[in-house]
Amino acid sequence: MGYVQRTICCLFSIALVARNHAVVVDVKTKGATGDGKTNDGMAIENAWYEACGASPPSSMLIPPGTYLSHAIKLRGPCKGPIEIKATGATIKAPPELAVFKNDSWITIENIKMLTLTGGTFDGQGHETWKSTKCHDSQMTCQIPVNLRLSHLKNSLFKDFTSANSKNFHIALWGCHNSTFENITIDAPRSSVNTDGIARLNGLNITNSKIRTGDDCISFGDGSKNVLIEKVTCGPGHGISIGSLGKYPNEEPVEGIYIKNCTINGTDNGVRIKSWPASHPGIASDVHFEDIIMENVGNPILIDQEYCPHDTCQKGAPSKVKLSNVSFRNIRGTSKTKVAIKLACSAGTPCENVEVADINLTVKGGGMAVSECSNVKPKVVGQNIPPACPGTTS
Repeated sequence: MGYVQRTICCLFSIALVARNHAVVVDVKTKGATGDGKTNDGMAIENAWYEACGASPPSSMLIPPGTYLSHAIKLRGPCKGPIEIKATGATIKAPPELAVFKNDSWITIENIKMLTLTGGTFDGQGHETWKSTKCHDSQMTCQIPVNLRLSHLKNSLFKDFTSANSKNFHIALWGCHNSTFENITIDAPRSSVNTDGIARLNGLNITNSKIRTGDDCISFGDGSKNVLIEKVTCGPGHGISIGSLGKYPNEEPVEGIYIKNCTINGTDNGVRIKSWPASHPGIASDVHFEDIIMENVGNPILIDQEYCPHDTCQKGAPSKVKLSNVSFRNIRGTSKTKVAIKLACSAGTPCENVEVADINLTVKGGGMAVSECSNVKPKVVGQNIPPACPGTTS
C-alpha cells in the first residue's frame, strides 16, 4: 500500500473512530419517564451535565414523547460543541405559577457552539394570563420566561417551538453571533406580556413564525447588530424597538435591520417607542425594509410619547435620541387611518429619518394619512400616503 493510500486509510479510520465515539446521552437513561406527568427535570439536567462534560462532539437526546419538567438550568462551559436533540419531543412546564421560585423555566447559559434542534417547549401559561394579581404588580411575582439564554456564543437554534409561555418566550442576555432559524413562537392574542424574543445582540433570526399577545420581537436597550429576515408576525403588537428610556444608564440600541417580513393583524406594525420624561438614551442605525402589512394598526410608528395605562409623566419630552432610521418599501393595508406616525421628541428631535417608497391604504377603503412632529424626514420616491406633507427629499 502506497503512502497516499495509507494516509487516506488512516484519515478515514480516524473519522470513523471519532464518529463512533460521539457521546449521545439519552434522558431516558437518566430516569426520564416521558409520561407527561412525572417531573423529568432532574433527569434532563443529569443527562445534560454528562453530555456537557464528555469529550466533543456530544449531545443530549430527548426522544419523542411528552415530558413534564420543573425549572431547570443547563450550564456550561462544556468541553466542546454540544447539541440538544429534541425533535418530536414536547417538554411542558407545570401550569401552576406557585411552583416557580424565580423568573425562568429553562435556563441555558455560558456555552460556546451550542445547537438546539427540534422540540416544543410549552409553558402552559393559560392560568397565569387569567390572573390580574401578577400583571398589576410585577414586583411581587416571579413569572418565568420559557427560555432564558445567557452568555451563549456561536450557537444555532433551529426547528423548535416555544408555546404558551407564562411571560416572555425567549429572553436573551449577553449572547453573541448566534442564529434562530425556522422557529415558531405560538401563543394566543389573549396572552399577557408574552413577547416573542427580547434583548438581542449579534443575532440573526430567519424563516420564522411568531404569534403572540405582545410584541413579536422587542429590542430592549443594549440590542445591537441584529438581522431579522423572512419572519411572519401576527397576532400581537408588531415588531418594536423599546420601550426605551424608562431606566437610568440604558445601553445604546444600534445596528438593527428588519427585512422581507410580513406583519398580519397586529395592533402595530414596525415601531420605535420611548417614554416621555425619560432617562437619556440612544437608538441609531435602525432600518425597516421590504415589509408587507396586512390589516395592521399603526403600520409605521415612532412614538416618543409612549405611556401605556397613563403610568408616566406626560408633557415632559423624551430624552432618547433617535437617528439614522429608515422605512423603505413598506406596503399593504392599515386598519387605522393614520398609517405613518412619526411622533419624535420635542427635546431631542429625530435626525436623519428616511421614508421611501411606501404604499399603505386603509383596509376597506378610504385614504390613509400621515402625522409627523419634531422630525424632518428625507422623503424618497412615491409615498402613499404622502409622508409628512410639506417635506421634500
